[in-house]
Amino acid sequence: MTQWIENPEGGRDRGPRAVARAWVEVLIAPRRFFRAAVAPADQAPGLFFLIAVVVIAEGSRYALVPSSIEWIGGGPAGALLWLAVTAILIAPLALHLLVALQTVLLMALVPDRAGISETVQVMAYATAPCVFAGLPIPAVRVACAAYGTILLAVGIAVVHDAPYRRVVPAIAIPAAIGFGYGFRGFGAARRLVDWTVQNVGDVVGVLSI
Repeated sequence: MTQWIENPEGGRDRGPRAVARAWVEVLIAPRRFFRAAVAPADQAPGLFFLIAVVVIAEGSRYALVPSSIEWIGGGPAGALLWLAVTAILIAPLALHLLVALQTVLLMALVPDRAGISETVQVMAYATAPCVFAGLPIPAVRVACAAYGTILLAVGIAVVHDAPYRRVVPAIAIPAAIGFGYGFRGFGAARRLVDWTVQNVGDVVGVLSI
């Protein structure tokens, strides 16, 4: 599942510039990107893309939210080690577990579909907005999770040539796990709701005086 074929037909170019270009393209023109950039068995660029997203997201969270690394022993060195473990081991493993779940759901809802490797690439590239998920701003994290979910739906629909009425229920659980818990979208949503309720209550209290 991690094969990087030498000359994939229609696959992504390699290197940092290609990753940056893919990031821009998937954000601004997702349908065109998923139609042109996803190739059978060409998973390595997508995995590298996911690793880059996780490094940026978690690295910025460690830098901007000191409490996020208090449990890591060894100070900055420990944080760097854990960041490497998260990006290189945990993120790819979590991706493939989610792909397995996604494949089972697609089998039930989309009988005529593309291969597993294409799903791996779609789920990896759908994390593009989450480069900003490390910012300690709940609204930004919620937006990252929401846009990532939309990209996942678009990518699955395009790559597997499936209608959205089948795609949306098929991606609901994987998206909730990946973006809601993995990139902390649910936690940010709760904090955003709490902040909104508190401030609305304060405004109502002032107006009632």
